[in-house]
Amino acid sequence: MMAESPVRLQLRAERRDEVFAQQDQPIGDFTFNAKVADVFDDMVSRSVPYYEEMQRMVCELAQDYAKPKTNLYDIGCSTATTLLTLDRVIDPTVNFIGVDNAPDMLEKAAQKIQHADTQRPMDLKVVDLHQGLYMENASVVTMLLTLQFIRPLFRERVMRMIFSGLNDQGCLLLVEKLTSEDTAFNRLFIQHYYDFKRRNGYSEIEISQKREALENVLIPYRLEENMQLLKEVGFRSVEVFFRWYNFCGIVAVK
Repeated sequence: MMAESPVRLQLRAERRDEVFAQQDQPIGDFTFNAKVADVFDDMVSRSVPYYEEMQRMVCELAQDYAKPKTNLYDIGCSTATTLLTLDRVIDPTVNFIGVDNAPDMLEKAAQKIQHADTQRPMDLKVVDLHQGLYMENASVVTMLLTLQFIRPLFRERVMRMIFSGLNDQGCLLLVEKLTSEDTAFNRLFIQHYYDFKRRNGYSEIEISQKREALENVLIPYRLEENMQLLKEVGFRSVEVFFRWYNFCGIVAVK
């Protein structure tokens, strides 16, 4: 019998995501509040295609670039799934720093870290990326499904701060939801994405209400826009390492 993957072990959700299951509830902008934090691991595993494989690939690439006695930052660390999975494969002298703007998510992250079998100290920080971010001595930065929640006006500044905090040969591992310039492809990819959510048990009302909640909060770029942004701030090598319809993983090396 195959052992359970390290990622799946971190995604053992205590509660099922039913945040948008109630019909005709008032729909405001999506926030990572306590209600979302409580079901986030279930939400992300059922809402993001190949999430487990994305995490595994991120860990492989992070292992390639992480250097002893440097820092590894997870920006938008949510409930610490990435940090705890990385902990198994990264040199123990690498310092882990998790950054998120949602205190409720960091509280859930702290609980998971406390119950995990880890000897590595993990520093969790509440940071609003719109207000700035200080980083230093970083060999790896992971940023999974986070840039899309930063207002476009601030994205270049955030990327420049990340680039500045990375050491030479350091890497950024970026996973993002995408939009497409071609409206036909965009429509098809979104349709297939919603089919994926239906297969994972989400109802039409849940899909519709979450889409409404995210409309003004999650603003995806085209792949070309993300690639151009990374190159403009100074990354010398930029490559796609994962693609599924409107989801993409990019590795960028300083």
